[in-house]
Amino acid sequence: MQILLVGAGLSGAVIARRLAEAGHDCHVIDQRDHIGGNCHTRRDGETGVMMHVYGPHIFHTDDQQVWDYVNRFAAFQPFRNRVKTTVGGKVYSLPINLLTINQFFGKAMRPDEAREFIDGLADHSITTPQSFEEQALRFVGADLYRAFFKGYTEKQWGCAPSELPAAILKRLPLRFDYDDNYFSHRFQGMPRDGYTPMIAAILDHPRITIDLSTPYSPDMAEQADHVFWSGPLDGYFDFQLGRLGYRTLDFERFTHDGDYQGCAVMNYGDREVPYTRITEHKHFSPWEQHERSVCYREYSRAAGPEDIPYYPIRLVREKALLQNYQRRAKATQGVTFVGRLGTYRYLDMDVTIREAMDTASLFESCLAKGDPMPAMLTPS
Repeated sequence: MQILLVGAGLSGAVIARRLAEAGHDCHVIDQRDHIGGNCHTRRDGETGVMMHVYGPHIFHTDDQQVWDYVNRFAAFQPFRNRVKTTVGGKVYSLPINLLTINQFFGKAMRPDEAREFIDGLADHSITTPQSFEEQALRFVGADLYRAFFKGYTEKQWGCAPSELPAAILKRLPLRFDYDDNYFSHRFQGMPRDGYTPMIAAILDHPRITIDLSTPYSPDMAEQADHVFWSGPLDGYFDFQLGRLGYRTLDFERFTHDGDYQGCAVMNYGDREVPYTRITEHKHFSPWEQHERSVCYREYSRAAGPEDIPYYPIRLVREKALLQNYQRRAKATQGVTFVGRLGTYRYLDMDVTIREAMDTASLFESCLAKGDPMPAMLTPS
């Protein structure tokens, strides 16, 4: 069959590879001038540092098959994401762990003592947290909430934490040991040469053709037997029902002779600091040596029509609009919506790859049975 894949990021690449190996001809297009989507990496011309162009991407998963898959196309180096945060002129370790607790409160508690201490600070009157703020107050109490979550969250999301769902905070751990590894998955690492060469290797198949700097137009679908769309869900329908809300990022680049901050990611929790974090990219490749450093200050704001969408907002208005677009999508034949933008969800890379693998397998199964391929495979 002739398959059109709109978007040359992880979703499009993995689906294209699977279907090409099954004997289909896959045409991948992307409106940008590079492959890789927001995972795109490149060497900085001034410093030689490997840059995560659209912000840092750290690979972590418990999925053995996904880990084996990425290692088929790239050599991975061990990497642990050890985030720090500057609050009130002091540096602390994230996620909140025993060191953070002891340092913040000026104590030397053992794990059981710290657990009892934090439980005494938690607001037990909140039995079923509905908002980010309620979850944080129930989780760690007012002092830690104000120091580590409130200001950062207001900058990141552009609204009060009381307006955000509790689920945003539920995925962040609270540890009563000295483990400062941001993630807890079995497999964690970085592709030694960057994500773009890995995705190029996935797309390197004789049945896959790629056209970059190529926006989608509806007439392209007429030449294909099926379309996999990893662009914005609302964009497929030309925003006829309105635009789904996103946060976008602005990056302020600067260089430094030597080591600027001693870690890859430094958050800034104070509300009066306008940026959310500084990333120092040579620390994402600790197996390399660079005399100079390149850093980015990150500023979060509401995404406009011409901005790159990063984080789906998914508040009440967006959820209602999403349901309307999902109903329209499910009534559309010949196209399947995939990936972060196509399903309007925040997805880690391993989940994106797993869903792409499963989507390609389902497509083959539907073909074999003569069943139509669903347009939407994921819940809202």
